[in-house]
Amino acid sequence: MVRAPAGRVGLRYDRHMSVRKYMILPVLIAAIGVAYYLLSQEWIGTVLLVVFAAAMAVMGWILIPTLNDAGPTAPIDPDFEYRGR
Repeated sequence: MVRAPAGRVGLRYDRHMSVRKYMILPVLIAAIGVAYYLLSQEWIGTVLLVVFAAAMAVMGWILIPTLNDAGPTAPIDPDFEYRGR
């Protein structure tokens, strides 16, 4: 996160730095999977690590661009009044 420019309150999302930092994790997990296979010759653990790395990469590819979305996912009813408990 990076501080907002003068005159704006709060933090803003630095997309490039976050994507770069996040995508390092799946790459490292895949590298560990390759090293695991080379050291143990066990394919089941290797498949588990590589599939986890791929799933994490897809999740980051899809979800990271939505971090800055602050809007609601459904339309707001202007006549709705919150009554509390």
